[in-house]
Amino acid sequence: MRKMIASLGALLLIAAAQPSSPTGQVNTARMSEITRVLASDEFQGRSPGTPGEDKTIPYLVDQFKAAGLEPAGENGGWTQTVPMIRTKLEAPSFSVRQGGQTTNWSFPGDVYFTTVRDTDAAKIAAAPIVFVGYGVHAPERNWDDFKGVDLKGKVALFLVNDPDFEAAAGEPAAGKFGGKAMTFYGRWVYKYDEAARRGAIAALIVHETDAAGYGWNVVKSGGGENYNIVLSPGALQPVLLQGWIQLPAAEALLKRAGYDFATLKRQARSPNFRPIDLHATFSADSKVELAHLTSRNVLGKISGSTLPNETVSYGGHWDAYGIGPPDAQGRTIRPGASDDALGLAAMLEVARLFKAQAAPPQRTVLFAAWTGEERGLLGSEYYAQHPLYPMETMAANLTFDTLQWAGPVRDAVLVGKGQSEMERYMEEAARAQGRYVTPENHPERGLFYRADHFSFAKRGVPVLLDMALAGAYDMAEGGREAGNRWLDAFTTNCYHQACDAWAPTWDLRGAAQEAELFYAIGARLANSREWPQWSAGSEFRQVRDKSASMRGNAPAKGERG
Repeated sequence: MRKMIASLGALLLIAAAQPSSPTGQVNTARMSEITRVLASDEFQGRSPGTPGEDKTIPYLVDQFKAAGLEPAGENGGWTQTVPMIRTKLEAPSFSVRQGGQTTNWSFPGDVYFTTVRDTDAAKIAAAPIVFVGYGVHAPERNWDDFKGVDLKGKVALFLVNDPDFEAAAGEPAAGKFGGKAMTFYGRWVYKYDEAARRGAIAALIVHETDAAGYGWNVVKSGGGENYNIVLSPGALQPVLLQGWIQLPAAEALLKRAGYDFATLKRQARSPNFRPIDLHATFSADSKVELAHLTSRNVLGKISGSTLPNETVSYGGHWDAYGIGPPDAQGRTIRPGASDDALGLAAMLEVARLFKAQAAPPQRTVLFAAWTGEERGLLGSEYYAQHPLYPMETMAANLTFDTLQWAGPVRDAVLVGKGQSEMERYMEEAARAQGRYVTPENHPERGLFYRADHFSFAKRGVPVLLDMALAGAYDMAEGGREAGNRWLDAFTTNCYHQACDAWAPTWDLRGAAQEAELFYAIGARLANSREWPQWSAGSEFRQVRDKSASMRGNAPAKGERG
């Protein structure tokens, strides 16, 4: 009873502190309370396969029920099981031998490695290191950094981002990729996968903060731990070790081989670049703490009244970074309040807005809380491989991942400009709110490829991502300068850290604007036969076009039902 009274008291305090949403449709006090609970120490940072998950899943199921949703998981339930492995390197040692001299690399000072293989040991003996530039194989852009090099059993050393990220006008790479906007070729997951496809035993990316989009503090925040979904028989095996190397350590490695880092980087911005054997070998020795576990996605729905087999989906991730080393204040729990407890709270408000409609939506509306996003979009990727509702007849996916709590805003930040017609839907819905759309001003962070919506985009589903990391908002109080202050402080100090914590002083009117924006877009799609299209130049258009016949009875583009 005392616990119930205390919880009620906390909710009343939050309600008193929270300004209402701009329209009054979204309950910001309820959003704050849901975030507070999920980000509390009791949930231990919500890492998959831990006691934190055991508390998170029942709580989310209760919240889905309270929002009026129906179960949309396996066998009529609320969840989808996601088989995973969890690994953690134990007392690892790493060294490089070059010119008869051995240099030890400290972990996580010089290098940061993890493994996503199902193994209890990670040992590498004198594997040759090959510098592969940006490590891009893009035939459609007439670009191949590998030139047929044999990487079997070797370590591939990559530059981060795309070949044209730092290219000046007139350089061969200029305009070949996305410029300052990272493409998928610039993402670490692409580079690791490309190394695996070519038989490398390890992959190492040179860390530079601007090109990576985050600092070394974020790189090492996993503490040597990683996750993967259980791979099917015959699936491509990942490299044994994957990770990052600090710039000074990489510069020293290249210098001992007779190369200057800046010069090599310039050379790598040409399609004529060829891989370079550094005449160095890498050795590693680490036990791996290995666990097989079953995690869960949480899924709810509102069944469509007339088009139940067509869907609009919403998502956010429930996992955070769990318990890690103490920070400067001695805090060990990384609670993931903005990232992404607040995103889930916004999604639940969207569900309530749908339930408040005078009539049910024509199409089925799905709501998902994904596991394992922080470890590589694992829960959404598993769902995409084992969908419970067909991707071919999903009109769109809208994903919440990291919302801001500094107050109302004048604009909405678009991630992935030029990708699809979802951009127009966003512009029209934002205009109805009295807002305008700003393209992301940190496109080098590659956010379009870094959240759960990407698992759907790869299968051809048009997507939108709502992520406060994409750019500074034009705040109602303080403008862009205030938005920059919030964004810089969060990304520098709190992203994936213990200080991403809930506070009763949060002003969630801006987060409520995002919930109402995504509701408006989803409601338009859920109450029509509209099928948003990918842009002609999007890499996802071809995938979608292959399933066009499954949407063949729909009216033409833009026609309403």
